[in-house]
Amino acid sequence: MTHPIFPSSDSPSSDARPVFPRPSRPPTPAELGWDDARDEAFGPFRAAGHLPGRVVRAERGFCDVVADNRRLRAAVGPHTNDDSMTPCTGDWVAVRPPTPAVEAAVVAVLDRRTAVVRSSASRSSRVQVLAANVDTVVIVASLADSITPGRIERMLALAWESGGTPVLVLTKADRCLDVPQALSDATAVAPGVEVVVTSAVTGDGFDVLAAALRGTVVLIGPSGAGKSSLGNRLLGHELLPTNSVRESDGKGRHTTTWRELVPLPRGGVLLDTPGLRGVGLADADDGIDSAFSEITELATMCRFTDCAHATEPGCAVLAAVESGVLPRRRLDSYHRLQRENEYAASRSDARLRAERERRRKHISRMQRAMYRSDGR
Repeated sequence: MTHPIFPSSDSPSSDARPVFPRPSRPPTPAELGWDDARDEAFGPFRAAGHLPGRVVRAERGFCDVVADNRRLRAAVGPHTNDDSMTPCTGDWVAVRPPTPAVEAAVVAVLDRRTAVVRSSASRSSRVQVLAANVDTVVIVASLADSITPGRIERMLALAWESGGTPVLVLTKADRCLDVPQALSDATAVAPGVEVVVTSAVTGDGFDVLAAALRGTVVLIGPSGAGKSSLGNRLLGHELLPTNSVRESDGKGRHTTTWRELVPLPRGGVLLDTPGLRGVGLADADDGIDSAFSEITELATMCRFTDCAHATEPGCAVLAAVESGVLPRRRLDSYHRLQRENEYAASRSDARLRAERERRRKHISRMQRAMYRSDGR
């Protein structure tokens, strides 16, 4: 299988007319992020005759891997219940090279340094790995619509938990009536995160954004936020398909239907993702703490070390809310994401499920006792 981004030696020329020429060869492992530490750890696989490769596109049963300075179509094992072991875009893998008798195959997924993970949309305990081994997580929000703080906070928790560095990008500035106010609103819900305002129409902000990107860059956000337009500006040509939002409800249409790595002209690689209409958190305690760093800092001054910041006396977080230093909405959002994260964990942990059920029964008993005392 050939591809215009990572062409094989016999790849036909493309009819596209990009602003900058597309690469004439697949990137080297070093250009994709391979380093000395990975090379040393790969020793046993190399001794077995396998090649190091990076997954640039993953599908059920197959994935496209750049290995041995070419793009290979490699088979993978049957889909298992452990999605964390299924090759994902961005993974480094050990590849059995193809021969005239057998096709190329992925024999192992190497340890992930970072991973963007969300919980399954179903009520099972499974998780979905959106991207692996990412260095920068770009959260894309459109200024054509009003800023949704809760959505940004959720994405930030996901990004911080991944191990990558979050960057918040506000797109479509040319369609915003009050950019300074929108920037102020977004910055208030993204403590410690670089916030960049851009416009794919005017080109504003892209030099600043390019300087903030490192290594493997993944774009996440809802459909219609402008991820693909943003990516095309960074790439220097129209490689990623774009589409308009629906006039009926202002929501975006899915134009990116899979995740794929694309080399950036200034170095590093870009990973565009399909629009995320729902992002469930999975085991994201640290990510939530980082996304609400001011609450985490205030919590160190609470009277009780296990303070839940609800009704406890001596709670520094509640005191900050009462004094107006901390918006009540921020604390409510923090509690909401904590509850969701706790529930997601309880689905896969028997002890947590038992504790959740114990608390539910305790609350029910208290409610029944209250109703009896009121004569209900």
